[in-house]
Amino acid sequence: MFQGQLITIFIAPAAGQPMDEIGQVLAVPGKGLEGDRYFTGRGNYSDKPGPDREVTLIEIEALQALEQEGGIHLAPASARRNLVTQGVPLNHLVGREFQVGEVTLRGVRLCEPCNYLAGLTQAQVLPALVHRGGLRAQVVAGGILRAGDVITDD
Repeated sequence: MFQGQLITIFIAPAAGQPMDEIGQVLAVPGKGLEGDRYFTGRGNYSDKPGPDREVTLIEIEALQALEQEGGIHLAPASARRNLVTQGVPLNHLVGREFQVGEVTLRGVRLCEPCNYLAGLTQAQVLPALVHRGGLRAQVVAGGILRAGDVITDD
């Protein structure tokens, strides 16, 4: 059991567009985050639909470790994940439901780094983010996600 926090929310209107930091967003089952590229079908991988395209999460601790261990600075927006968390063991949530404020998410699979991310940032993020690139999740019960929301697995 854990209790963490949603630090920041990001969406992008289309593939390759900068991630916009927002204070809150509507999470919709079967669609994802309102206004995000995958919600509208304009994401880089939208031709491969599935529940693992609805929401992506990354731990702020993973981004901090990149800088401390390898001198790689990757700003939260540059990681291309929707939700930045703190105090949440994301790898342990594959196959499990968890709460982010009023929203219920289910971890689908790890969000390993890809060549697309490396092309937008730097090649060194590929090996540095293996097994700590975040989590792909689906929206089970929708609602409003807000920066500062508590995240729990109970």
